[in-house]
Amino acid sequence: MSEIRINHAKKMYDDVTVIEDLNVTIPDGTLFTLLGPSGCGKTTLLRMIAGFNSIEGGDFYFGDTRINDMEPSKRNIGMVFQNYAIFPHLTVKENVAFGLKQRKVSSNTLKKETQKYLELMQIADFQDRKPSQLSGGQQQRVALARALAITPDVLLMDEPLSNLDAKLRVDMRQAIRDIQHEVGITTVYVTHDQEEAMAISDKIAVMNLGKIQQIGTPKELYHRPSNEFVATFIGRTNVLEAQLIHVEGKTYLKFNDEYQLEFPLLSDIQEQKVRVSIRPEEFYRTDDGEIEAVIEDSLYLGQTTEYILSTPLGERIQMSEESTFLEDLGKGDKIKISINAQKINVFTSDGEKNLLEGK
Repeated sequence: MSEIRINHAKKMYDDVTVIEDLNVTIPDGTLFTLLGPSGCGKTTLLRMIAGFNSIEGGDFYFGDTRINDMEPSKRNIGMVFQNYAIFPHLTVKENVAFGLKQRKVSSNTLKKETQKYLELMQIADFQDRKPSQLSGGQQQRVALARALAITPDVLLMDEPLSNLDAKLRVDMRQAIRDIQHEVGITTVYVTHDQEEAMAISDKIAVMNLGKIQQIGTPKELYHRPSNEFVATFIGRTNVLEAQLIHVEGKTYLKFNDEYQLEFPLLSDIQEQKVRVSIRPEEFYRTDDGEIEAVIEDSLYLGQTTEYILSTPLGERIQMSEESTFLEDLGKGDKIKISINAQKINVFTSDGEKNLLEGK
């Protein structure tokens, strides 16, 4: 197991720089996720760690060992791919044992470690089957068991659940989290699915255009995103233009309909145009709500009901609230809403900085 340190990483394809001056430290034993849209550089960075992509600049370390020029086979990594990449002609047991055989371990160690990971991944009952006789989730468990059996210093996972159906994805992400915590191996996990990242990770690095936008726990990223990109990529949010103003010793966010929300947290910030991020659950209905809204659409999702509202603040405002059995609001109904000011975020007019950072 190893801490991973990446200093000033650079990656080019032909004459195009896709990653430049990227820095990140992944603590030993952490399940660390690289999250971002397609083309953001997350898989490229993972492949640089693995040794499958060249490194045009910077230094990569596993612990105190610089790995830039080390062959992939010497890096002691386990790799789990999107398409499983298990051998179709071998049984489950033979697949799990494959890496150990390549390392020429003793027959006693081979048998012991193979059985250990068959049981850990709950696939011992299928050990004599071929991959074609397994479900997608079972095949992914085989791939994970094979990667872990060699006791790697680092486990790398590239979109490992994207080929599974929705229920299997939920089951497998919990299994991966449980096993990673039990084994304690440093894991770098790549996905574009923000819900998956939130559910599975100790820490997340949100990437865009080859740059890390923010690193934090799921809770930190959701409640205090460092910029507008992170706010809109992690979960759903309403982003509204406003003016930060100070009047008679008090600070307000003034929206374009002249509605003013008192906001003392930014009393030390100069007046300026801002962009305000309000999560759907931070709008709430109340009889004395200051904002009048008309329901344009509603979507019942079981535990919650989602509403699309027309308001003076803006059109198509998203609001979410806990569902009730008795009430049935629909298109055209008028309601009054307020904003939970404690949980909103305020960005500079270009969306690049959260004015609440550090507060």
